[in-house]
Amino acid sequence: MINSSQVSFFFMTAYIDSTALTYLYFVVILLLYVFIIFSNVLLIVVICVNSSLHEPMYMFLCSLFVNELYGSSGLFPFLLVQILSDVHIISAPLCLLQVFVVHSYGAVEFLNLAVMSYDRYLAICYPLQYNTRMTPKKIAVLIALAWLYPFVAMSFMMSLVPVKLCRNQINKVYCDMHSLVKLACTETALTNIYGLTATFSTIFISLLLILYTYIKILVVCFSGSKQTRQKALNTCTPHLASILNFSFAGSFEISQSRFNMSFLPNVLRIFLSLYFLTAQPLFNPLMYGLKMSKIRNMDWALKPPTHMDATD
Repeated sequence: MINSSQVSFFFMTAYIDSTALTYLYFVVILLLYVFIIFSNVLLIVVICVNSSLHEPMYMFLCSLFVNELYGSSGLFPFLLVQILSDVHIISAPLCLLQVFVVHSYGAVEFLNLAVMSYDRYLAICYPLQYNTRMTPKKIAVLIALAWLYPFVAMSFMMSLVPVKLCRNQINKVYCDMHSLVKLACTETALTNIYGLTATFSTIFISLLLILYTYIKILVVCFSGSKQTRQKALNTCTPHLASILNFSFAGSFEISQSRFNMSFLPNVLRIFLSLYFLTAQPLFNPLMYGLKMSKIRNMDWALKPPTHMDATD
């Protein structure tokens, strides 16, 4: 038994010994990280400097892209260092920081997607009232809630990290809360209950809002013209793809943390675990950058502001 306040590092035991491919893995991971930074920063800058994109949907997209940078930066620098290391260890403070980043990133992502679905709901179902319902103040409040709630919840969860640990080996390629809980010698019921409650309340509330808004959108689409359905499809497709992609990644990561997934090959478990933190930062800029016409076109500054992409 060791006191976590005295633990200086943790061993990461999930890394595969592949000396021959070390530099290939390093280059691939580095290129992915560079692409994530470049694509997300590019779209953030495009949205910020073009006045025609200063609309609610693009403000929410900007928040989403910032979160992709935040989440990927909690993984990739650490991953690059570990790939080149002979001994895969992480200091206790950095491990705790990574736990905070990983979990808060997931919560912010779900809440951002929920806020974006609400925005699409207002734009498609109440186009004439959209500007009065989605005011700058309301936009700021929604973005603030999407960020502040996960940070406050995670700050409290970090105070529940077990004090007494029996081991300092984590069977993953990065740190997460449940991996630390598994190392505890003492009773961890309170931590588990709070973790499950915080996780599923965030996911449940987000998915419930998303489901409600898309039911309303479908009702409007099927009761409207073919042109209305096509416009709604164009603006909702990237959002739906992002929700499905992240829900799949999040579901596996939660299942792997809570249940024994040893029946799956180790390489597959590592891949799907990394997918949770790499898929969204990679795919969201591509989906939104290519699909949204006002981002895709290169003459933003020459175009007068239009209402919403729902009416492109």
